[in-house]
Amino acid sequence: MKRDILGMIRRGLRKPPHVIAARLAAELAAESERLVAPKLARSFGTRALLRALGKNSIDQLWHDLGDRPFPLPQSVSWSAVVPEDERREILSRADKAVGRRVALLGSGDVELGRPIDWHTDFKTGHRWPPAFHRSIEYNNPERPSDVKVPWELSRLQWLMPAGQAYLLTGEERYAEAVRSVLEEWIEANPYALSVNWACTMEAALRILVWTWFFHVFKDSRAWDDEEFRGRFLASLYLHGRFTERHLEKSDVNGNHYTADAAGLVFAGLFFGQGRGPHRWLDLGWRILCDELPKQVTADGVDYEASVPYHRLVAELFLLPAHYRMLAGHDVTPAYRKRVVAMGRFTAAYTREAGTVPLLGDADDARALPLGTQPINDHRYLVGLIGEIFSDDSLRGRAGGPMGEVRWLLGPQAAERLETYPAATRGSEAFAEGGVYVMANPRDHVFVDCGPIGLAGRGGHGHNDCLSFEAVLDGVHLVSDAGAYLYTASYEERNRFRATASHNTPQIDGEEINRFIRPDYLWNLHYDAVPDVRLWQPGETSDKLVAGHAGYQRLAHPVRPVRSYELEHANHTLTIEDSFEEDVAATHLVEVPLLLAPGVEAEVAGAGKVLLRAAGRNFHVTWYDPQEWTLSLEEGRVSPSYGVVVPAVRLLWRRQGRLCPFRMTLAPAG
Repeated sequence: MKRDILGMIRRGLRKPPHVIAARLAAELAAESERLVAPKLARSFGTRALLRALGKNSIDQLWHDLGDRPFPLPQSVSWSAVVPEDERREILSRADKAVGRRVALLGSGDVELGRPIDWHTDFKTGHRWPPAFHRSIEYNNPERPSDVKVPWELSRLQWLMPAGQAYLLTGEERYAEAVRSVLEEWIEANPYALSVNWACTMEAALRILVWTWFFHVFKDSRAWDDEEFRGRFLASLYLHGRFTERHLEKSDVNGNHYTADAAGLVFAGLFFGQGRGPHRWLDLGWRILCDELPKQVTADGVDYEASVPYHRLVAELFLLPAHYRMLAGHDVTPAYRKRVVAMGRFTAAYTREAGTVPLLGDADDARALPLGTQPINDHRYLVGLIGEIFSDDSLRGRAGGPMGEVRWLLGPQAAERLETYPAATRGSEAFAEGGVYVMANPRDHVFVDCGPIGLAGRGGHGHNDCLSFEAVLDGVHLVSDAGAYLYTASYEERNRFRATASHNTPQIDGEEINRFIRPDYLWNLHYDAVPDVRLWQPGETSDKLVAGHAGYQRLAHPVRPVRSYELEHANHTLTIEDSFEEDVAATHLVEVPLLLAPGVEAEVAGAGKVLLRAAGRNFHVTWYDPQEWTLSLEEGRVSPSYGVVVPAVRLLWRRQGRLCPFRMTLAPAG
């Protein structure tokens, strides 16, 4: 990666001495691999692997590993328990995978060919040449390219349906196809010497997938070859070694460090014996236990301020714990309680239709995807956590397709959740995480009143304090913009995380949290410190009042304060913005409202907009139409990474002294 050396030094010197010392030691250790990596890539094969694990033969090792527990239910007649619609979808995806056709990160269908080019962003054609991973420049602001494409391709999660198809049908062609792809990957990506080693998280996530492949295909004829078995296991072992030596640790950590730790736990439990695996298991689990209370609030919200990353991080904390329990290791009550809290937050933000608010960043990342549900359906996660930790409150809130539960925990767990009495949806506050959900069986209003993310660093959080999404009377009306892209376009990255892309007031065209530099894609100044003043849920209505300090830095400071009220019986949401501090000064105030894709809008008179969606009509009314001007603009929503769809954006403006603004959304008639 191309490095801003002076910038790194300046930022590093602001950190505590022990952090600086640890970082220097880690840098020296990582750099020492420049000499070691080429030798390991050439020489670490079957003999070295057997010595490391204390085994006499690959055949003995293979069978010993196959007898170890793993999160894949055994003795299951999959063809008898998988519903027909799920079976058809799995087989369809498996045939595409076997045919080397993928659709990743908004690419549309792509033919990979033979052999696969693992080092190219096939969306733009940019290719990263083979080199030591620390020498590779993978952020390229001067040209369009997205390193996430080869990384996502190399995770091989797109190939997992072929494994499920093998379990459903027993057809060897699936085992042959997966073996062929793995052989190509190993050949093209020597240890630490390609772009697919440039991020430790990528190696760690491959550990999860490769160990799953092993337990799926361990008895297949196509994998009954000593040379292939040796190469596969040696490469997998080196993934564990690499992850341990290149941990993505800082003074404040996020999902990358968590993924590294999850990969170490999987590698340690998978191999089971030898000093390396024992060390990986202990280190990975210590990291997870240490990071869980740091990264996840007591009320269960991942502090990276992103709903999609909350899902990923929950999986990364959950799956290693489940694997440990299967292997006979303990998981403390405190760890269980915190992950269960993550499940409760997931249940609260997930809507009845199986969609979620697009809060913060999203790159479609998963830990071990096994279901066929849409990417933004998180309901399975509630059931997984409830079943693994035997929590009845979560079992009653699970829903949607049960493929994830069935493939990870077995058909009985899926049946139990499908027949469990459903809990009634209600309003919930996650005060420590800064999220408030006003809800009933027909309405769902999700409000972000939390900190910027990653302990005030920015991370995967956006400039969205006081922003909201809304479903009223079962119809999704108001949406966040999502994230769209990362390094593929710095301009789009910054546009989608900017204040103007969120449903929150903007003053004088300024960001609520200042950008540091256009190329600081995951950092922001923490200006918009939230101030929640009232949370009053009730039988007839819910009320929330909150403000933030994002505009205290202006020459004439302003504090936006927003009140929300949801009336349950008539599905009416009223939002009122007031502005405190220097009320006599002149400001430009803009209040946006981004409608969900598919919602149509037209002005229906002074102070009224008619919305049409799902065959229904709704009204947006506002006060005072004499003081505020309204424009209907073209907006955009990114429902998943690399995908953007058009939407209508309403924008109210007022130049002058500050005055309140009130809008009401309600069913028409």
